[in-house]
Amino acid sequence: MKSPGKKFILLAALAAIVWTQTGCTTVQPWQRKTLADYTMRSDRDPIDAGLTEHVYFSREMGFGGKGIGSAGCGCN
Repeated sequence: MKSPGKKFILLAALAAIVWTQTGCTTVQPWQRKTLADYTMRSDRDPIDAGLTEHVYFSREMGFGGKGIGSAGCGCN
């Protein structure tokens, strides 16, 4: 019977192999056109960008940002 330590090492090695093999990919030249499309931009919708910015700065106001003053409760 295998010891728990050997099982852990085997599982950690397997996880490391899977992690290193799935993260990176190469973008081919003909795929760059699709990735550079207008619909792939995160700031293409000004209303959505404004709402996202409001939520972010309402949560993170303890750190400040963009000259907005508030208590961080979202009630600015």
